[in-house]
Amino acid sequence: MAGTRLKDVAERAGVSIKTVSNVVRGEARVADRTRERVLRAIADLDYQPNASARHLRTGRSGIIALAVPELVAPYFAELAAQVIAAAKKRGCTVLIEDTGGSADEELRIACGLSDPLIDGVLLSPLRLDEQALAAREGRVPLVLLGEQSYEIPADHVLIDNSAAAREATDHLLSLGRRRVAVIGQPSGPAHATTVQRMHGYLTALHAAGVPHDPQLAPATRAFTRAEGAAAMRALLTLDDPPDAVFCFNDLLASGALRVAHEHGLRVPRDLAVAGFDDVEESRFSVPSLTTIAPDKRGIAELAVDALLRRIDAGAMAPHSRLTAGYELAVRESTRATV
Repeated sequence: MAGTRLKDVAERAGVSIKTVSNVVRGEARVADRTRERVLRAIADLDYQPNASARHLRTGRSGIIALAVPELVAPYFAELAAQVIAAAKKRGCTVLIEDTGGSADEELRIACGLSDPLIDGVLLSPLRLDEQALAAREGRVPLVLLGEQSYEIPADHVLIDNSAAAREATDHLLSLGRRRVAVIGQPSGPAHATTVQRMHGYLTALHAAGVPHDPQLAPATRAFTRAEGAAAMRALLTLDDPPDAVFCFNDLLASGALRVAHEHGLRVPRDLAVAGFDDVEESRFSVPSLTTIAPDKRGIAELAVDALLRRIDAGAMAPHSRLTAGYELAVRESTRATV
């Protein structure tokens, strides 16, 4: 509500003004129960911290930026929601940016968007050049997300994509499938996601003694349903079509499932399908989709905490490489039928 002060929030929560200030600024040294009580009072009173005033007073605004390649992609939308929730618990506001996978946009955001009120940036880069990143101006606190790796000091939060892809492929092989296709290989230059997931797929085949057939890896231009459908159609024209397919994301798998249905294939009896990302629609597709489920909440919590530590510690603190968990969510698209 208009005119609500820190003092009002403190009185409602039964704590000191200093404690409320610590919660608003995202300080870690507040007990969880106390933090929850303060956040409840902030919500009840609709307290809105003044970012400009806070910046003048403390040198911080409490605003962080999150930049992803494609916000309309379900995985990034779900990750953004988790980052917003994690930041809110720590008294921060999140500004969302969509880079469109543009190297220029990624660099602009890595430099802090030319906005002095941005305390720090969480960036999921796709095409950002390592030299450009190393020479970036402004030196706003930065944490990288995702598979793209740089040989420069930087805080980085990721999952083990190669291990996850291997586990998904191992699962398909464990069903007795030997013609295991892969959908997601790019028609142009490969980026880190495809390189790491392809490595896991090939590692699983090699360990099982199953030779890799290049025909089972049709090229795709993007991680979309349409591209997944086109790749599946190409696979079904082969003289010896696949009996399983591992897709590099759930949207590709959704397209593959659609084409399997159009061709009268029974999933999983005729064709087992696995995806990657565990977006919400994978749980409601028919059949429901087996997929690698990254711990999106864990990624968000690790990333926000790493950024706040970097904001507090400055450039001289040691950089960290943090790995979040994942699991293989086995559902109807690979579940053995009786």
